[in-house]
Amino acid sequence: MQLLLIRHALPHRSEPGQGSDPELSEEGIEQAKRLPDALGRFPISRIVSSPQIRARQTAQPVADALGLTIELDDRLAEYDRDLSHYTPVEQISEEDMKRLASGNLPGDVDQPAFIERVRAGIDDIVAAADHEDTVAVFTHGGVINAVAHTVMETERLLCVQVDYAGVTRLLWSSKQQSFFVAGLNSTEHVWDLLPRNQQW
Repeated sequence: MQLLLIRHALPHRSEPGQGSDPELSEEGIEQAKRLPDALGRFPISRIVSSPQIRARQTAQPVADALGLTIELDDRLAEYDRDLSHYTPVEQISEEDMKRLASGNLPGDVDQPAFIERVRAGIDDIVAAADHEDTVAVFTHGGVINAVAHTVMETERLLCVQVDYAGVTRLLWSSKQQSFFVAGLNSTEHVWDLLPRNQQW
């Protein structure tokens, strides 16, 4: 089976006390609108999403285009889901940027438990899939890194730069009982809409 891991599009920033589950920004909505065409070459048979708003809103245009229902799986939620606010990575503090660059989650996050939660969700998706299925999973940068870290056995958990609406493609081998990486963080479809690329 084929697994497409799609990071949510750009959300708004939320302030302390507003929770860490904001809606997509205007740029994020435009990014999400490009996904049906970008994913059109894949025979997607199922859509699974994190329950967080930014992931569901990113999945919606694809679900509408394909006439599929978005299934929610709480295990695909981000590690920061219980924080008091959400800050897009471009706006985080220097301290948080250093932590991310070192490949670590915030100190109050149980990293092994987070990885295990994500892995259990992905394992169930694989178990329910037929050999020819392509499943699109709309989720978060930390979740995608947890999967990549597990598959590639990297030293650091945060091992991949995952952009808004970026697509990571994994192929499952039933013979080997493992994933193979076919592509990481494909962003051609939103290149001009990514904040870090607009300087170019």
